[in-house]
Amino acid sequence: MQYPPSELVLNDKGLVYHLGLSPHQISLQIILVGDQDRVDLVASFFDNVEHSSQYREFACKTGTYNGKRISVISTGIGTDNIDITINELDALVNIDLESREDKKSLMSLDLIRIGTCGILQPDAPIHSYILTTYAFGLDNVAHFYDIQHKADEVALNKAINDYINLPEQIVTYTTKATSELFNKLSSEKTVEGVTVTSSGFYGPQGRQLRLKNSTVALGDKLTTFSYEGHKITNFEMESSALFALGKAMGHNCATICLGIANRPTKDFSKDYHPHMMGLIEYVLDRI
Repeated sequence: MQYPPSELVLNDKGLVYHLGLSPHQISLQIILVGDQDRVDLVASFFDNVEHSSQYREFACKTGTYNGKRISVISTGIGTDNIDITINELDALVNIDLESREDKKSLMSLDLIRIGTCGILQPDAPIHSYILTTYAFGLDNVAHFYDIQHKADEVALNKAINDYINLPEQIVTYTTKATSELFNKLSSEKTVEGVTVTSSGFYGPQGRQLRLKNSTVALGDKLTTFSYEGHKITNFEMESSALFALGKAMGHNCATICLGIANRPTKDFSKDYHPHMMGLIEYVLDRI
């Protein structure tokens, strides 16, 4: 199959359209961050930087850490940007951009998201390292793709839905982290559980200001959910699409976030930046 210009969109330099990257500019190990300024924070740990670029919110630096080649790329906020990022990263390694055809030998990327999150368990302290076991998607990105979820993912998704009783127009999905990456990041320092990915920061996460929403009690329900040892640990805005799309394309996916707010206790970090630096170094050392 040859992908036409309207589907595989390249810029005037032949680079993937949004990321503005060519295949040789990225590593097979990629750290994804939401905030473009966080790209520089990750790269500050590198021994050297061989590539640096930015187009819109998509900044990229590729270099080495302890001799290992790593890229860090900012995605911006939300699963819509994850849709762009994952499709274009996959195209870089698995589509010949000149012939516009799939490569005969497909490659797998390691995609590790480092972010911030809101904690949903009252006993998890601010600045905890929250490692995702499964991502529960309140967004709709994965529903636009032909993705077959595994039995454990379907069962957990049903259990969460049965418990929290969402409005009927919200259709969810659940995807497990890649075990190999999860095990690399897991330690006595991590708090592990299900991550809820929302499509927004306010109403979709149960916050209510002037506009009344239909999920105002959502946080309380998520906090008290339990099913076969699974608890819901945190809210964020990217992991569901990362896991669902990335794994369906054959890539390895994991998320670890710094908890900067505890929703049940109403606590918020006074200064999380030094703790974020600690998390970045923790991830680099373990991957």
